[in-house]
Amino acid sequence: MTSVPPAIPLSSVGIAPAAATAANDISAGQPFLLIKNLVKEFDGVRAVDEVSVTINKGEIFALLGSSGCGKSTLLRMLAGFESPTSGQISLAGEDVVGIPPYQRSINMMFQSYALFPHLSVWDNVAFGLRRDGMPKDEIAARVDKMLDLVQLKAYGKRKPHQLSGGQQQRVALARSLSKRPQLLLLDEPLGALDKKLRERTQLELVNIIEQVGVTCVMVTHDQEEAMSMASRIAVMSEGRILQIGKPSDIYETPNCRFVADFIGSVNLFSGKVIEDEPDHVIIESPECRHYVGHGITGTTGMSVSVGIRPEKISVGFDAPEAQSTINCVQGEILELAYMGSYTVYHLKLASGMILKATAANTVRNATHRPKWGDKVFANWNDDAMVVLTQ
Repeated sequence: MTSVPPAIPLSSVGIAPAAATAANDISAGQPFLLIKNLVKEFDGVRAVDEVSVTINKGEIFALLGSSGCGKSTLLRMLAGFESPTSGQISLAGEDVVGIPPYQRSINMMFQSYALFPHLSVWDNVAFGLRRDGMPKDEIAARVDKMLDLVQLKAYGKRKPHQLSGGQQQRVALARSLSKRPQLLLLDEPLGALDKKLRERTQLELVNIIEQVGVTCVMVTHDQEEAMSMASRIAVMSEGRILQIGKPSDIYETPNCRFVADFIGSVNLFSGKVIEDEPDHVIIESPECRHYVGHGITGTTGMSVSVGIRPEKISVGFDAPEAQSTINCVQGEILELAYMGSYTVYHLKLASGMILKATAANTVRNATHRPKWGDKVFANWNDDAMVVLTQ
């Protein structure tokens, strides 16, 4: 993630006491949010299947997966909108299963933002505080601080429809933070924004969350959103978590074909191990022989997949100096797309496989780029691959 401005003292934005003291009550080494063996069944079908994960204080944790994978159901159980079939949810050492949503120190921001159209921005942020019976002067002070935090103090009298999508998103965030939750839940927080606004708002949202210091669990199906916002990601499929790790770990070292294929773009070669040593492994596939610069502790003859990201592949008209049958293929350019900063090539190999490669456009108006129908070579280094056994 990108660097953020120095943290604003929590007292200056009206967040200090409630959110901060909870962390002091947690014994050393105990996770802030503990989810253990969580199961949720609907009519005998498991939407969430034995999910276990620990989340630390102050983390931005992303649940990433396609529609129907169980991520939103898991989030709703954290919020208290759904009751687990079995399993445990502990927040700051307290078991919250069975506690009604309004009694949990948890707030949820929905994809639609759920702002009241008839209320002003100021009144939207104040709504929950009034419901809690907070004195008027305290409400005024906290709402002003929240709007100042999200840089919307000058918009307090406007109605939601008078704001842009990004401004509405920040109002919803201010309302979610105004009650000083220990845990903030975000359900597809930027899904309603267009691509350019979404990219700009991602960093704004991270800055605000990190300045406040609240722990956050977000649900998204957008890989870029998870990669740019979260400190850790859990990839889900069919109700289960397949891998948890930092964005770089998930991208560079996926633990299975599904994760490799779901995160970003990847070329997957199917092959068999013909040599496995501590410092390298050789895998034979119909397309070429792969020399990987590390061992996998496998067995000769076992079936594996070799994953290579498109940006790690070099495309050119000349065969590499090294033996061209190792980490190298030849193919015909079937498709290409100029994307401005980079060009995407689709190469059809002799085996029928379509290989995807990307090349940075570092030279302006370069004339010697490959074109449709050209025969080219594609090669990669021995550290560019990941070997997947499942």
